[in-house]
Amino acid sequence: MELSPVCTESISTEECNNKSGHRRRDVEIEIEILYKAIPQLAKVFRIIDKIGEGTFSSVFLGEAQMQDGRREMFALKHLIPTSHPTRIAAELQCLTVAGGRESVVGVTYCFRKEDHVVIVMPYMEHKAIVDIIGSLSFEEVRLYIYHLLKALRHVHQFGIIHRDIKPNNFLYNRKSKMYALVDFGLAQGTADTQIELLKDLSGMRKQPRAVFGERNLNSCTPAPSTTKQAAVKTESFIQLVKPKAEDSANRRYSSASRAPLPVRTQSSSQKPQRPVHQGFTCNCYLTDRVCNICMSRKQQVAPRAGTPGFRAPEVLTKCPNQGTAIDVWSAGVILLSLLSGRYPFFKASDDLIALTQIMTIRGSRETIKAAKAFGKAVACSRELPRQDLRTLCETLRGRRPSPDEVTPLPEANKDSTRHHKVQDDTPTHHPTEETFKQHKDGAGGTPSSLSSTLPNHQEHSGNTGTTHLTKPSSETDCEMEVDERGWDRVPNEAYNLLNRLLDLNPANRITAAQALQHPLFKDL
Repeated sequence: MELSPVCTESISTEECNNKSGHRRRDVEIEIEILYKAIPQLAKVFRIIDKIGEGTFSSVFLGEAQMQDGRREMFALKHLIPTSHPTRIAAELQCLTVAGGRESVVGVTYCFRKEDHVVIVMPYMEHKAIVDIIGSLSFEEVRLYIYHLLKALRHVHQFGIIHRDIKPNNFLYNRKSKMYALVDFGLAQGTADTQIELLKDLSGMRKQPRAVFGERNLNSCTPAPSTTKQAAVKTESFIQLVKPKAEDSANRRYSSASRAPLPVRTQSSSQKPQRPVHQGFTCNCYLTDRVCNICMSRKQQVAPRAGTPGFRAPEVLTKCPNQGTAIDVWSAGVILLSLLSGRYPFFKASDDLIALTQIMTIRGSRETIKAAKAFGKAVACSRELPRQDLRTLCETLRGRRPSPDEVTPLPEANKDSTRHHKVQDDTPTHHPTEETFKQHKDGAGGTPSSLSSTLPNHQEHSGNTGTTHLTKPSSETDCEMEVDERGWDRVPNEAYNLLNRLLDLNPANRITAAQALQHPLFKDL
């Protein structure tokens, strides 16, 4: 993560220097605190700078003198003191078992004093993708994705789900053509993982509560229909659970403060109404109402770890069964970003908006169909067509300057509001609505019917920090620049692979091992 401030025309050099000076003093204070927390570090390392920061850790650059007299640089990852010991140990085990090979970072040392832990790893000089995306050639993109898929195949063989695949966690040194997959702080194990401590984490994680009315639509096992409904979770279904009437603490409404929501109820004088679907016990399923029964239920618990913009559809919809396919989806988002020259490609404030953005690219019908396959229902008030990936990427790169060549979204040239609702394929979750607007782009005839639906689409040019969406000054300049970087010769195989990486259904999504056999990499 690049932390140094970048001077722009709107900020004077003096102000920029002041900011840099303030940052340096703050970093020096943090380094002193780290030395005091773990005194052993001072005997081995000279900590030079702070080079990264996340929710659960900070990363420092340290220099050490080796026994043969060489001076070598290392990355020192200081974990926050509140990290669970098992989580720390699991990350270390991932690094020791899978690290050091196939472009996966390894671990060199580990220091601990009380609740402070520092993991020492080899340091690889690199630049952030946001700084170089505008100057990357297609061949560099192809090699980057190839080595990312190799790293994923390697860690997936050990039953490790990385859960936070993004460019900041797959480092790239352009000079040495070196790559490194880092940060296993959110790693999760598959059912047959070889990392024992990941199994322990799975046991520690709060078990998903039985969700009223939920069952796996992929299962061929019918939902049981017994009068005594107990919480019985199997691989094929979650049996319906009848909430206790006296358990008012778990209800999400106050009957004393407001009237009950509209709901079709059953009274003693009425015959029991047939549920909307067999096995469901209320009638608000896939309607615009939420009944009191649903209001009293607890929400489903499912893993959501990861960086917004890179989360797979099954993560956004809180599917409880998540596997290594979520890493492959994230790799697909990276490839989409690199092919289109836009980083970040998706950026949303919540999961529903993120799912809406995916719909604008992959289509609403396709998203609804895929969600149903893994037991979720997605309702969309307006149909969004599936975009052609080559047309999309070439348009955003300026390779298709005519708006007529873009497959338009519905009402792409005027304000429109769309409502979307995601819930279990049951009457469990409250319907939630999020809206987004598309705005007509008035900049120099630049095609915007696609990019206007996705926030913060900026094309970065080299390391200048500038952004542009305008056409080149001349066709000759465009041809010379594109020819040098190969963007006029992107094969269909690249978009075919992108389509398979971004398969909405995790059961059909290509694996990392399969992707490495793709024709795009036939000469590698």
